[in-house]
Amino acid sequence: MQTIRGTKDILPNEIQDWQKLYTEALKILNLYNYHEIRTPIIEPTELFTKGIGHTTDIINKEMYSFIDQSNRNITLRPEGTASIARAFISNKLYKTSNIQRLWYMGPMFRYERPQNGRQRQFHQIGIECIGSNSPMADIEVIKIAHIILQKLKCPKYKIEINSIGNQKEREKYKQVLINYIEKYKDEIDIDSKKRLYTNPLRILDSKNINTQKILKDAPCISQYLEKESKENFELVCEHLHLLKIPYLVNRRLVRGLDYYNYTAFEIINQNLDNKQTICGGGRYDNLIQKLGGPNTPGVGWAIGIERLILLINKNKKNISKEARFYIITQGSKAKKKAWDLIHLLEINNIKFHLDLSSSSFQKQIKKANKNNTKGCLILGDQEIDNNTITIKWLHEYYQETILYTNIIKYLQIKSKIQI
Repeated sequence: MQTIRGTKDILPNEIQDWQKLYTEALKILNLYNYHEIRTPIIEPTELFTKGIGHTTDIINKEMYSFIDQSNRNITLRPEGTASIARAFISNKLYKTSNIQRLWYMGPMFRYERPQNGRQRQFHQIGIECIGSNSPMADIEVIKIAHIILQKLKCPKYKIEINSIGNQKEREKYKQVLINYIEKYKDEIDIDSKKRLYTNPLRILDSKNINTQKILKDAPCISQYLEKESKENFELVCEHLHLLKIPYLVNRRLVRGLDYYNYTAFEIINQNLDNKQTICGGGRYDNLIQKLGGPNTPGVGWAIGIERLILLINKNKKNISKEARFYIITQGSKAKKKAWDLIHLLEINNIKFHLDLSSSSFQKQIKKANKNNTKGCLILGDQEIDNNTITIKWLHEYYQETILYTNIIKYLQIKSKIQI
């Protein structure tokens, strides 16, 4: 039996990267008063068709949807923001606080061609700041993304930002863009032809070289922004400059979901084989009301976890040995004594691995070497009789025998383990 194409097992030797990401993000998000929320993987299909928009690729091509035994249209969530908005409405979170700072981490599902760092079941970590229409909220979420990537030592990325205006400005720009592209209708790629009258802004995202050449002289949305949109965007740029967060204004940047307005941004990696987006987000002031909630603005982002971990690991040079001790026993008395040793290690927060085989000392030591182990804690008949324990340091190639009662103090001094 094999995994379904586009899905992947996360193996024990990989999971530590996921745990580190979660732990580091949790520390940062706690500082900024963001609270974790976990929403169901399955949602009503209408949530996404209504929230994301009928003209998007997600709705038209990529959703995993089915009819359940109660004849309900159900979809595996393709993204996180719509689910958070639904949770905000259905749990009446707007009654508990004017501003809700929420974050999530979990699997998403899209039927796309599997690629490096992006599967059909993929994972995202994301944040949503709901309830503020201030550009300060936009700046806060971009700053947090930058801090998390810095903390995880993510190499060579750039932040691109743009303003896509409000709905009125965007509709005006769409018509101008259609009028421009219509002159080259026979020259653009097939996907762009399909989008021309349904979702023309997505043509700006086309990867087709010829289409991009045509778009070179196309009008920019910035030409159609009015005073409020311009001032908001200028304030975001001004504060990012103040915070010394490097960014690039990309006038062609749009986001693939219909609910975005005003600030849109992406963080692009520059270290994988092809440049890819590792973080995308923006402001969505109309989504919650569109889904039946109160008129509530919001802004947020999502990071693709697989792609981020791939990028971080590509930059790793040395994998350090784990400070874990391998417990080796020989004889029934030693096996009983091992439980007392384990208790001492537990209460002092010292990592250990208990060998469960009945192999010889030498075979157990060989296993310890294969298990990324710092040293072996050996209990045999001689150690039991003398109330001692032998410690074999695998990377320093020497061993010592000490009084059993001194084991914890000895390990703390020799391996500098913090309790």
